[in-house]
Amino acid sequence: MRLENRIALITGAGRGIGRAIAERYAREGALVAVADLDRASADDAVAAIQATGGTAMAVVMDVTDEQAVEAGVASVVNNWGGLDIALANAGVQHIDPVHKLAYSDWRKVLDVHLNGAFLLTRAALGQMYQRGGGSMLYMGSVHSMEASPLKSPYVTAKHGLLGLCRAVAKEGAEHRVTSNIICPGFVRTPLVEKQIPEQARELGISEDAVIRDVMLKHTVDGEFTTLDDVAELAVHLAAFPSAALTGQSVVVSHGWHMQ
Repeated sequence: MRLENRIALITGAGRGIGRAIAERYAREGALVAVADLDRASADDAVAAIQATGGTAMAVVMDVTDEQAVEAGVASVVNNWGGLDIALANAGVQHIDPVHKLAYSDWRKVLDVHLNGAFLLTRAALGQMYQRGGGSMLYMGSVHSMEASPLKSPYVTAKHGLLGLCRAVAKEGAEHRVTSNIICPGFVRTPLVEKQIPEQARELGISEDAVIRDVMLKHTVDGEFTTLDDVAELAVHLAAFPSAALTGQSVVVSHGWHMQ
């Protein structure tokens, strides 16, 4: 198993991509802290992991709350003795053209993605430095590389995560901490499902057209990226044995974006 006895914390892991990664990490032998704003979702993910023989704990965490993040990381360390892998995955989306975008909606998206990632990073690095190494991971997006209309706060936040990832790679090197960012294409999670009718209304096209002509238009095969695709990459990055792979953005998008 590639992550045997590694201690991992994943934010936004009660559902969607975060949960898929949590379940895969557990199958690879990691002890997994499922952090989520919603306790019921976190508990459900933990129960699913435990039902298949894995080890997991639930952590209620609002990633925009400094004290909650610090306390959540501390609870993992107190329970299992350290932290080896941290993945800033929690995210939200908002669909609006820039000229109609409320400042409160702009701030909310950036707060969850960027400030939440910073707070987790700061708390996690303190533990990893003491432990003598670790893997700091971020959930970016193809939108870390290029823009789409109607998603300006999300695009801005995902671009910002590139900078944070690279800064951590530079600073963490002397402490044997690597830092990488996963950049998926569209994965058919509840977050994406919600966008389909929203974009259809804003663009004045059908939902099928949103899928075909917006979300999957530039893929090589007209396919959504899957949860398994992203989870496999997340394991690979967490398990990579050296700093030869650090400060990198890895795109998993069926060719939607090539770099």
